[in-house]
Amino acid sequence: MSALSDLPLRADLVGRSPYGAPQLDVAVRLNTNENSYPVPEPVVAAIADAVAAQLRDLNRYPDREAVALRADLAAYLGHGLGADGVWAANGSNEVQQQLLQAFGGPGRVALGFTPGYSMHPLLALGTGTRWVGVPRGDGFGLTADEAVAAVREHAPDLVFLCSPNNPTGTALDPAVVTAVLAVAPGMVVVDEAYAEFARPGTVSALSLLPAHPRLVVTRTMSKAFGFAGGRLGYLAAAPAVVDAVQLVRLPYHLSALTQAAARAVLAHAGLLLATVDAIKEQRDRIVTRLRERGHRVADSDANFVLFSVGGDQASAWRTLLDHGVLVRDVGLPGWLRVTAGTPAETDAFLAAVESL
Repeated sequence: MSALSDLPLRADLVGRSPYGAPQLDVAVRLNTNENSYPVPEPVVAAIADAVAAQLRDLNRYPDREAVALRADLAAYLGHGLGADGVWAANGSNEVQQQLLQAFGGPGRVALGFTPGYSMHPLLALGTGTRWVGVPRGDGFGLTADEAVAAVREHAPDLVFLCSPNNPTGTALDPAVVTAVLAVAPGMVVVDEAYAEFARPGTVSALSLLPAHPRLVVTRTMSKAFGFAGGRLGYLAAAPAVVDAVQLVRLPYHLSALTQAAARAVLAHAGLLLATVDAIKEQRDRIVTRLRERGHRVADSDANFVLFSVGGDQASAWRTLLDHGVLVRDVGLPGWLRVTAGTPAETDAFLAAVESL
């Protein structure tokens, strides 16, 4: 049998590893920022009914443009958006890949600020877009002056801003987004995958859309909605941006079953989002307890917490795993990331931390 090394793989992919967190069968899994609460039974029933209604017609292709789903997403987001300003795909990763296909590619540059979402440079690689990662300062913050200087230096075709940022958790000051929009020569993508978990008073970049035709805000239903297994991400932007990504999207990329399930979930948004406050309570509890123990902790507007371990993070990760708790080693020396889950999961994590 041939090995990967025997295949004519692209040179820039040789030696690389696929993206992904360890999938281990342990009692407490807090490493992938999932919503720890199961889908409520009324929503399960609604999804089952919606999917069942599609089964007889699976011999036909789904709505290629997912218009009804996009209208529901626009209604959820508000801000005066209509279906023509929303686009949906299989997770926000595919949305961002489509943006890179449309606005990036060979000879073009995408820029982000590190540490940031580790899929962004991989998506850039896959689309032949040169990636520039600009390090954040101490405390993982990002000021408007720092962001503007990086954009002016590299003149990127796309800028990726995460708010709240993954893996650090902190939302951006809106002034940073506004400043980048003022100088960016290309598209500005604000990844708001964790927006529903932000602390009170946090301003979404959605409010900036009317004045900025090159701004794109990406969201996901994987986190706050607890729909990670359903794979549904989306963007909000000027209708012209939606026209652009349709040039590169695969035909019928969202199945009829996915569209039906996502619409059923959106119809029960209030019930599903009731878990957000409970998760935020556990997040804040984790922050407080870790700081009381002397850990450095990044301020979090997300459903996870980045914390220092005072030494080798790989060893600390293993120690927590030995106590039945799986967290994420994001590759930052001396730091680990833990998802905020149920009270019982927080109890288990905090008990395991005592062994560090």
